[in-house]
Amino acid sequence: MQQINFVTIKNGRMKKEKHYIDSIYYQLELTARYCKYLGSQLIEKIGMPLSLDEVVTLDTLASNGQMCQRDLAKLILKDRPSTGRILNSLESKGYVKRVAATKNNRLIRNIILTDAGSNILLLTTSKLKAYIEKIPQVFSYDKIDEIKKSLAEFREILKKEVEINI
Repeated sequence: MQQINFVTIKNGRMKKEKHYIDSIYYQLELTARYCKYLGSQLIEKIGMPLSLDEVVTLDTLASNGQMCQRDLAKLILKDRPSTGRILNSLESKGYVKRVAATKNNRLIRNIILTDAGSNILLLTTSKLKAYIEKIPQVFSYDKIDEIKKSLAEFREILKKEVEINI
């Protein structure tokens, strides 16, 4: 069997990984999955009437303001049907509403965070923060900022290579 190497670049030097599971790509995916599981378990533990995807959606709307479903889908990295299901659930709970607007001379429906949505998001994030602060701090705040900066740089490189059809 021919050996396939997965290449990672470090300080301008190539490093070959023998297996995909040793590559940065897999390590990031694995870490993201653990974070998602943790988030889902914490939301269930604190007894909020939201899923992790709903919290992410509300938080995205809170930090970016009103937007159309397509723009929201791009930010939360969900396809439009999945984003629609999340929005339908949030709308039925009274946490978001859709209003008619125009964009590029086309009629669209913008999603707006309601007061109830803002309140449930604030309550959820405050309860989540209390639990997250109990998780042992592995990295200093400076190291966390450094990791976030490195991830953002890596993500920008990946964006140039990835086609996301949302």
